[in-house]
Amino acid sequence: MAYSSVLASPYTIRGRVTTADGEALSYAYVRVEGKQYATQADKDGYYTLQLPEGHYELKANLLGYRPMSKYIKAAADSKVDFSLTEDMINLHTVTVTGTRTPKLLENTPVVTQIITAEDIAKTDATNIKDVLLTELPGLEFTLSMNQQVSLNMQGLGGMAILFLVDGERMAGETLDNIDFQRISTDNIERIEIVKGAASALYGSNSVGAVINIITKKAVDPWSLNLNTHFGSKHNGQRHGGALGIKSGKWNSLTNVQTDGTHTYTLNGKDEGDRMTVYGTRQWNFKEKLTYRFNDRMSLTGRAGYYFHERNSSAIANDRARDFSGGLRFLATLADKNQLDISYTFDRYDKSDYYKEIKKDVIDYKNVQNSLRALYTHHLQDNLALTVGGDAMIDYLMTYQFTDDGNRKQYTADAFAQADWALSKNWNIIAGARADYFSETGWKVTPKIAAMYRTGHLNIRGSYSGGFRAPTLKEMYMDFNMASIFNIYGNSNLGAENSHSFALSGEYAKSRYSFTATGYYNIVNNEITTIWDNSLENGNGAMVYRNIEGRDLLGVDVSLIVRYPCGIGGKLSYSYFHEYTRDGTPNMSDTRPHSITARLDYHKTLRDYEIDAALTGRYLSSANYHELQSGRYDTYIKASSPAYSIWKFTLTQRFFQAWRLIMSVDNIFNYRPQKYAYNSPLNGGTSFSLGASVDVEQIFKKK
Repeated sequence: MAYSSVLASPYTIRGRVTTADGEALSYAYVRVEGKQYATQADKDGYYTLQLPEGHYELKANLLGYRPMSKYIKAAADSKVDFSLTEDMINLHTVTVTGTRTPKLLENTPVVTQIITAEDIAKTDATNIKDVLLTELPGLEFTLSMNQQVSLNMQGLGGMAILFLVDGERMAGETLDNIDFQRISTDNIERIEIVKGAASALYGSNSVGAVINIITKKAVDPWSLNLNTHFGSKHNGQRHGGALGIKSGKWNSLTNVQTDGTHTYTLNGKDEGDRMTVYGTRQWNFKEKLTYRFNDRMSLTGRAGYYFHERNSSAIANDRARDFSGGLRFLATLADKNQLDISYTFDRYDKSDYYKEIKKDVIDYKNVQNSLRALYTHHLQDNLALTVGGDAMIDYLMTYQFTDDGNRKQYTADAFAQADWALSKNWNIIAGARADYFSETGWKVTPKIAAMYRTGHLNIRGSYSGGFRAPTLKEMYMDFNMASIFNIYGNSNLGAENSHSFALSGEYAKSRYSFTATGYYNIVNNEITTIWDNSLENGNGAMVYRNIEGRDLLGVDVSLIVRYPCGIGGKLSYSYFHEYTRDGTPNMSDTRPHSITARLDYHKTLRDYEIDAALTGRYLSSANYHELQSGRYDTYIKASSPAYSIWKFTLTQRFFQAWRLIMSVDNIFNYRPQKYAYNSPLNGGTSFSLGASVDVEQIFKKK
């Protein structure tokens, strides 16, 4: 059976899709890039496609193999064969985050983890939080004051983990964390994660890691996906759609998604233990529009709107909105030199919506205007120099300032990086960056990374500097905390500093990958709040201060296995230990041991595909210290129990157009003895059912 949008075509293109060893690749896909002509090979790898006269880029692909393209001229019946190379573990995925320039994952000296769109689909996730929980050990999302979501990643909080979308920062924060609901999964092509400090490339906040979300573009001349999802508990729902258009020099992808849950109550195993979780609803609109002037130059515009509402009280609901947009100009100049210029606008608001009077009162507004330029010059075939700089205006108005006041900060930076392939075995990257903050002055951070390759073994080592400049909130806060105590900023704060060392060994051979990485992060001059009894006439208050810091040790181990028969698996383990200084109590509630696991199966037939995935995570118990209730200068011992959560997801695709997704979450019905801020909020076993349709596939002619 073949699919094509042509009713009558004079020329027939035939061929076979095989492996590099000549074995048939059953049911591989063959399509014309940028045109609505496509077909699927039969069980023996043979395909037939009819095309009108012309020049085409013919592409063959199958999950687990590198796509292959051939340029052909349809002027007579002809034969075009494809021989695909295995890439079961995504070694040939292009990554940009670790070096800020495109490199194959297997060639980058900076340890980088990739989460692909296929991985995301297997999690049946709604937003970035759901994906990271499934894929990354050593990471936990917990609830802070008033049930706001907080991130804990190997001893570091949200302010030390830099989130980017297509390389751009995000405005707005709540309790030192971005709004994770903003990043829905409907338009993500891949997620790139670089652990350790990365300020030499990305400046402030990249102390512990950089998580870069790369968004999709339209692939076919037109595409329309409609999807819906229902959960068995809390009336959880998700509905969305994506419209893609690729015509001539234009490429447009529009995504819409809405999701939410009702307010619900969790019951722990202890009698009488209850926790009410606020219901929420979200809307996400995203547009990405690209115009290609020619093969060397393009201009991309993007725009987004986000709305969030939380049923936090009977009187008023919490609301948040975000308006974002930007332009990006990319050009490939002579000798493959590249120029990248972008402008980004991001405005994030928070408000209280009073239901009875139907009035929305904005009490927080963060606006960022950023301009960036990046130029890569190839001095010779094996040496590339990248230079660039950023400038940003950061405006903040918040209820946490005196009289709901506002502050503004100007930042600018310049950086340079050299990427040198010494030989086929050695690759070295070195760079430095100087950042200027109008409120706190200059900061310089270096980095160096090297990779040695021998056979299927890659050894990577790196040192990188990191820093986190104090925020406007931390410097100028003047806030009464529910009439319990006051929190004051400190205009004399200095920047946090970190020195991050990493050593990694990776053995990868098409179907197998084993990676072991050790991290050591020395954090100095850490910014935090401490209790000061000398304030408020001896009654005491919280104030921002720089403290000496901590040393953080981490070990990550990952094993990936995938076979052509469709069976695959991934097992990841993370170990964490914190060294405090001067006898300071251990305040980190990061679990010392954590594991994520996935076992999956994929099978492609003529008109049917199936994906089955069993995913799970285990977090060990943790012992730490916390502030005693009502005694903000006294620490007491605390602990968190171990737990394990497992999920099964079954996805079926019919006639390349219809998808049915069924999942069972928390299979073993885990419930804690008592719900706490870092307890999983699953509330027992739950079921969900989703469906989607790729409308354009229905209209393709047989």
